[in-house]
Amino acid sequence: MIRHIVNFFGDERYARSRRRLFYLVLVLIVVADFLVPRDHAEYLWDRLPGWSAAYGFGSCVLIIFVSKFLGHQVGLMRREDYYD
Repeated sequence: MIRHIVNFFGDERYARSRRRLFYLVLVLIVVADFLVPRDHAEYLWDRLPGWSAAYGFGSCVLIIFVSKFLGHQVGLMRREDYYD
């Protein structure tokens, strides 16, 4: 059983199925956010359906780009043969 799961997430043959699964999960998360009652919302953006999913996705993308910038431009990353 675990071998099938590992192969699904690690093998290139399943890339299309994997991508479709991830898109399906993303759509389900956004749709589920429409079902949450907004009575407890304190701020305007908390009342917007899908805001939490969009904010989380945008934050992750920003973290990735900032990390890449710091690694390549500031010099935190080194070549593989740095110690040779």
